[in-house]
Amino acid sequence: MSRPNDPMAAVGEYIDAFNRGDVDALAAACAEPMQILDGMAPHVWQGPTASQDWWRDVLAEGEHVGASGYYVALGEPRHVDVNGDCGYVVVPTTMTFDLKGQQIVQNGGVFTVALRNGDDGWRLTAWAWSRGSNSPA
Repeated sequence: MSRPNDPMAAVGEYIDAFNRGDVDALAAACAEPMQILDGMAPHVWQGPTASQDWWRDVLAEGEHVGASGYYVALGEPRHVDVNGDCGYVVVPTTMTFDLKGQQIVQNGGVFTVALRNGDDGWRLTAWAWSRGSNSPA
């Protein structure tokens, strides 16, 4: 799939795949190798199956704590920097999810992404999620 010359398009595709729970599309949006840094243990996933491994752990953690129905909305990017074939994106987020039957809103999160532009377009090479604060919806 060809992407426009904008790393935010790739970030949007990744988040859309997350919101659909489409692990194959998550992986397709990523370069190899891929690295993920997130707030849940084991905190770091890397390698060719990083997205699939992270998603498996998201579902296991959700089952453990009673969370499901995750949905991330991206805000207006703080940074979309491109230097040659390297991209860097910092975008605020709002995530909603169900926690034991109660709708929760997480405001103030930040999604930071490094990308590489190649023959197949922009691909995520690494991302980090910084949590916001949770409150009932």
